[in-house]
Amino acid sequence: MEKVISGIMRFKSSSFEERKQLFADLATGQSPEVLFITCSDSRIDPNMVTQTEPGDLFIIRNAGNIVPPHAKQAGGVTASIEFAVAALGVKHIVVCGHTDCGAMKGALNPAGLDGLPHVQEWLDHSRAAVDIVRAKHGQATVNELGEVTEQNVLLQMQHLRTHPAVASPLSTGEADLHGWVYDIEHGTVNAYCEEKKAFIPAEERYASLIADANSQSDLKTA
Repeated sequence: MEKVISGIMRFKSSSFEERKQLFADLATGQSPEVLFITCSDSRIDPNMVTQTEPGDLFIIRNAGNIVPPHAKQAGGVTASIEFAVAALGVKHIVVCGHTDCGAMKGALNPAGLDGLPHVQEWLDHSRAAVDIVRAKHGQATVNELGEVTEQNVLLQMQHLRTHPAVASPLSTGEADLHGWVYDIEHGTVNAYCEEKKAFIPAEERYASLIADANSQSDLKTA
């Protein structure tokens, strides 16, 4: 806890002062472009991974980067998604899984969660991902953790499409879905490519976007 308190002190005297105008602008509102849904795992820092500033990402975090299918019963994830898309008007929704995910290990071995009934029930939202991998390989063990992690990202993207606040802008092209897996050890991100039906390096998946950004940068400096 001492590290956290010391960090508060350093933030006020350094990072805050360096970005004082940014925080002044954010003090009265926000307009993030991206809804970023990722795991609660302490090793994941969405702003660090994406090199973004406060105000750029609207972040939802929970065990397993899970999006329950839409239901009449209100929930924190559902309400946050609705607010981000319908009220804030985000244009992009990212579901970001990660390597060595404890939640996915739990989904692979639900019997090992007998002492954690709420976790066990929550991870039932990932059961189909495990079943897909099991059907493909005849088994689903920790050896298939990477594939289960990818399938879970795709499953949560499917769940997102059941949310009315998301389905509408997706149908009109006003919003896009993105599926990512972050590799903790190597600092890389693989992104799902619909054309290839596979996760590929983000720099390959977004090559045209990167080229456009570089072109715009060159024009500004010309």
